[in-house]
Amino acid sequence: MKPETRETQYGFLLDLVRQGDRQTFGLMSSGTWHQDPKRLAFVLSRYKFVSRMLEGQAQVLEVGCADGFGSRIVRQSVNSLTASDFDPVFIEDAQIVADPAWPITFVVHDILDGPFEDRFTAAYALDVLEHIPPKDEGRFLTNICDSIEDSGIAIFGMPSIESQEYASQESKEGHVNCQSGTQLRSTLLQYFEHCFMFSMNDEVVHTGFYPMAHYLLALCVTPKRPAL
Repeated sequence: MKPETRETQYGFLLDLVRQGDRQTFGLMSSGTWHQDPKRLAFVLSRYKFVSRMLEGQAQVLEVGCADGFGSRIVRQSVNSLTASDFDPVFIEDAQIVADPAWPITFVVHDILDGPFEDRFTAAYALDVLEHIPPKDEGRFLTNICDSIEDSGIAIFGMPSIESQEYASQESKEGHVNCQSGTQLRSTLLQYFEHCFMFSMNDEVVHTGFYPMAHYLLALCVTPKRPAL
């Protein structure tokens, strides 16, 4: 006899496994679950914020998706999602663990090399900007602006500069461009007409005092286009 759950409403879980639909972690999310399980809750809450802000958007671009584990949360709220990363290892892994029930287009693309050919209605980059050297920051933001429509939305998330006192050595090695809330807003207003700032501690998003925020989220609207 095949095993059954003690409560019948959970039987569908076994059915999913029998159908080969058991879900697995990707490379990045697996490492997080292994090293610091609670951090996965923090990361996924950032994706939930993006999903709420971009709900109903037609064509959305993720820049720096890594293994795409959190991307599905955004896909749940938007009409289509293209998730990109400059590292082929992560994109290959994302494609392996992808679920056809949640169609996401995963592509290898280095945004520093140029914008996407097609323009999206919105874009987001979580835990990416802090990895971009300051000398390349302008190119990074310009190419994202050139990848979204004139009325487009962009969301950026990064650890605050104040949080780096508590960051792991592994994180510090990759974090070359962390900023304060005031600095990040000033930076982004060079490329967007409007920038709305949020603070974050653990999985809680708020509008509190920037220096006490572990993480920063910026919602930007309307990219600035240079005059021809």
